[in-house]
Amino acid sequence: MITVLYFWRIPKRSIPFAITRIALDRRVLKKNNSISFFKLLGCGHGKSFTPADADAQRWGLLICIDEKTLSEFNESLIIRRWRDKSVSEIRAILHPISSHGQWSGKSPFGNFERASSTHESVTDESQVVAITRARIAWLKYPRFLRSIPPVSADLQATPGMISALGIGEAPIGLQGTFSLWESESALREFAFKGRAHADAISATKEFGWYKEELFARFRVQEIRGSL
Repeated sequence: MITVLYFWRIPKRSIPFAITRIALDRRVLKKNNSISFFKLLGCGHGKSFTPADADAQRWGLLICIDEKTLSEFNESLIIRRWRDKSVSEIRAILHPISSHGQWSGKSPFGNFERASSTHESVTDESQVVAITRARIAWLKYPRFLRSIPPVSADLQATPGMISALGIGEAPIGLQGTFSLWESESALREFAFKGRAHADAISATKEFGWYKEELFARFRVQEIRGSL
């Protein structure tokens, strides 16, 4: 299985189409035996990672799929509909190198802390992707929002960060991030040495913001299109 992420940018006139397909495409994807996990996603601009950051003209699809069937899926009716309505399409093919936590009660990318003989490793010249996702406890949401601005500022200022987007299954409460990095060392610099991020990790443990959380890193096999 490989992980594939699509992002589409659509014109304003296609926003009703996107809202409709987010609901209807779930039924079709559930019936695809080649797909072990999927999420249809709304997106944010990647500046503040709050609901105010929502971008109604960008939408996404994440799937874990049998690599042998990817070419067929890439020309499926679902993808062609989105492609026909979009002004740009990005597709990233990813292989997990570490993952911990759950997404909707599942561990879609596996559950392991570091690369091993059974998972993909990377060199420091390889681009990597980080995906985070959290189900935020409603009573803790205001405090969580106050923690975001310094982390976002650190992220934007970190050398080696190529691009970042907010991703989510709902405007609030079910949110995450997608970020593309020049190397694993650049990502680690932000994740483990950035003061704001370290403070946020400590606060997460102290205040119990999340009912469910996931953090995964991936080796980039291919990115088609540009964020």
